[in-house]
Amino acid sequence: MPQQPMAPRVAPTDLRNDFRNLHRGGVFVMPNAWDIGSARLLESLGFPAIATTSSGHAAALGRPDQHVTRDELLVHVAALVGAVEIPISVDAERCFADDPAGVAETVRLIAEAGAAGCSIEDYRPRDGSIDPLEVAAERVAAAADAARAYGMVLTARTENHLYDLGDLDDTITRLRAYRDAGAEVLYAPGLVTAEEIERVVKEVGAPINVLAMRRTPSVPELAVLGVRRVSTGGGLARAAYGALAAAARELQTAGTATYLDTAIPGPDLDAALGRGHPS
Repeated sequence: MPQQPMAPRVAPTDLRNDFRNLHRGGVFVMPNAWDIGSARLLESLGFPAIATTSSGHAAALGRPDQHVTRDELLVHVAALVGAVEIPISVDAERCFADDPAGVAETVRLIAEAGAAGCSIEDYRPRDGSIDPLEVAAERVAAAADAARAYGMVLTARTENHLYDLGDLDDTITRLRAYRDAGAEVLYAPGLVTAEEIERVVKEVGAPINVLAMRRTPSVPELAVLGVRRVSTGGGLARAAYGALAAAARELQTAGTATYLDTAIPGPDLDAALGRGHPS
């Protein structure tokens, strides 16, 4: 019989208040975990909050991104909420619905799973397009109303930079519309230059999340630009899978195990995974 997710160890209301307060000033890093082990390890390192990652979660299930069902996501969220004592924000993709009523229902279910926040995005994977602005704003408004009822922090994302479907002016127009629709945090993954990011921060006038990418400014530099939150998306999961692939190739080719030089020691991993949690 599958193991049931543990109940949250911290009251969801407290976690949601803590999460909202993190956005009030300065910058914080919110790495994205893809399973219970990565969530607990990141918690042990002192991060104040973590997020899920749609691509990392899908990979853990042996699938490509955007191939996880809503029910599977909800089980995943409940498991992570029960495994750590810090706020969790959920990468909910399109909230598994196009109509506002369906969006609101997904946000309600995520809240009932114990999350402190969630995100909604405007990309339509089935046809590779971005929602028309009016449609996207209506969906954000429905998500915002549902999130507000539970005290959750809603992040609204525009994906146009990731898919080359819009310029910076369009990004700013969309983020402002999503802000006005009720989103508390705005996010345009794919911004990489200080000039782009600074303009978004100034012209949107609300807490901005930036995706850590190879060419983005460092976290201290993002703080100077006024960014409130930095997340990693699927980057940490891909880095972990990359290390796995490199280690396996070394065994296949050289037959050596120098990859163990950078491996976390077993006792350290055990300590991190068991930190503050029952076995």
